[in-house]
Amino acid sequence: MGFEVIGTGMYVPGEPVTNTQLTRVMDTSDEWIHQRSGIRQRHFAAEGQGVSDMAFEATKRALEAARIGPKDIDYILFATMTPDYVFPGSGAVLGGKLGINVPALDIRQQCGAMLYGLQLIDGLIKSGVAKTILFIGAEAHAGFMPWDDWDILEGKTDRKQTPEQRERANKHRAVAVLFGDGAGAMVFRATDRDAGLIAAKVHSDGTYVDELLIPGCGFKTRPYCQPRLYEEMLYVPYMNGKEVFKFAVTTLPKCARQLCEESKTPIEKIDWFLAHQANARINDYVREQLDVPVEKMPMNIDRYGNTSAGTLPILIDECTRDGKLKKGDLTMMFALGAGMHWGCALVRW
Repeated sequence: MGFEVIGTGMYVPGEPVTNTQLTRVMDTSDEWIHQRSGIRQRHFAAEGQGVSDMAFEATKRALEAARIGPKDIDYILFATMTPDYVFPGSGAVLGGKLGINVPALDIRQQCGAMLYGLQLIDGLIKSGVAKTILFIGAEAHAGFMPWDDWDILEGKTDRKQTPEQRERANKHRAVAVLFGDGAGAMVFRATDRDAGLIAAKVHSDGTYVDELLIPGCGFKTRPYCQPRLYEEMLYVPYMNGKEVFKFAVTTLPKCARQLCEESKTPIEKIDWFLAHQANARINDYVREQLDVPVEKMPMNIDRYGNTSAGTLPILIDECTRDGKLKKGDLTMMFALGAGMHWGCALVRW
């Protein structure tokens, strides 16, 4: 027994925020951002809009595509690092919005969450625990952006930033320009046909924790939320960009080759390579190292930025609705996220 994807959906909030708009709140440029990341625009959640709200919209579209209702779901798997609340988990919150009382499990492997999710989904279905699983990847990164005045960013006021405000934003512009908000939803169902997870390799290495993390607002601090953390901007992610790039382009091609070798799957037999959308330069490098034709690796980072746990389900929804992904297609997914967590998975559609 395996699984098949019977419906997908996605949601991004509001109007796109372009690279040029970001110049209203920090010293940057469209050319600088695009050359280093491939990003042209991204979306941000509105004040008061959380990941469960975006997930609800994405789920409605996925259920419509699957031609089933919320009552047909018997398990929720919710991947996010930006939950509505410290607790409870966002899966339970989403279940309440959907009006269903089913097990809900949150996972937090950041950008690598989809790969861990596939292993969990495979195990839940093969063990008979669940038959129809809703997987969500969603993020609301707006909460850790380094600028103070969203009206200036969105062009809703003639008010100007103070020099101090701009200086604060500039300190973190290299990482702030990368992120966007959104949600992707996928409905998995048990099937007897030749489909589902063929093989996966996932890894974690905690010795790299300090290369990519939010340094404050954890429970090593009493209280965990205090003015000093805001003043020192410890709620904003820190990333050693050079080290993360080096780590990604070293580990991901190696992981992909190992997975193909162990599963006896020739790389040239894979129909689609579905990559986490963190940086177009990383994905291009991996593609070139694996000698994969550019048309086999779709990307949408230019329109959405890095939505962390949301990138792969959003990409899969677009590829499905565009008619690219079809039953029987063999796909390889790969991703790397803070932790470090990384890996690859082979999935038959």
